[in-house]
Amino acid sequence: MDSLPEKKYKPNIKSVIGVVSGKGGVGKSTVAVLLAQALAAKGKKVGVLDGDITGPSMPRLLGLESFRAETDGREFFPIENEEGIKLLSINLFFEDEDAPVMWRGPLLGGAIRQFWEDADWGELDFLVVDFPPGTSDVALTAFQTIPFAGVFIVATPQDYVSMIVRKSMRMAETLGTPVLGVVENMRSLICPGCGEEIALFDDGQGRSAERLGLPLIASMPWRRELAQAKSLRWSDLPEEARKDAAKMAFVALRAKAPHAATR
Repeated sequence: MDSLPEKKYKPNIKSVIGVVSGKGGVGKSTVAVLLAQALAAKGKKVGVLDGDITGPSMPRLLGLESFRAETDGREFFPIENEEGIKLLSINLFFEDEDAPVMWRGPLLGGAIRQFWEDADWGELDFLVVDFPPGTSDVALTAFQTIPFAGVFIVATPQDYVSMIVRKSMRMAETLGTPVLGVVENMRSLICPGCGEEIALFDDGQGRSAERLGLPLIASMPWRRELAQAKSLRWSDLPEEARKDAAKMAFVALRAKAPHAATR
């Protein structure tokens, strides 16, 4: 790609971190919420942009599914949850959260652009963007529009999944976005009865990251209390889950925003 579109910087948002995956069902949105909560727990002002337009799960995960966002026709106004995390999601504008989003590519991409360019986010230290799976129009628009400090790749430890995820990784790199590392999810499960960790894959710890040629940031087991929770609250999370989220936050805090040098 010879030239990249000019990205619009917002001086009120210090750093933008994306969470991506090559396919659905790997826990990407949960990881994005954990990252946002870990940053907020460190005293940072955090927002979440729900970029998964056709599968928006952020309102439920952040405990905001019963609220509705507002617009004055020019700007969108995010909603803030009890933990102080701001959110914009397409589902916050529907009276029926089960209503499908039946839009073609240009409209989907336009929603992402508006949530970035036409939203009153206020002052934020971090904006976490939850991408849709894959390399669709929405992901392309996000990479072309938003100046990311970096993205995390969420993957499960399977060969074919790593191949699919590599497509998202190369897309990010092609569009000038640093890939910060891999968050490996559901390698094992924690037995809800005895607490024993049971391996689900036998390809060796960290092999997903090794296949992708990226650092392994965290390896998170499946936990029933996370998988079945109606919403995620930082104070209710298991200590090990908070530790994994803190590892992501540490990397995000060190990621340099592309416009930082121009301030």
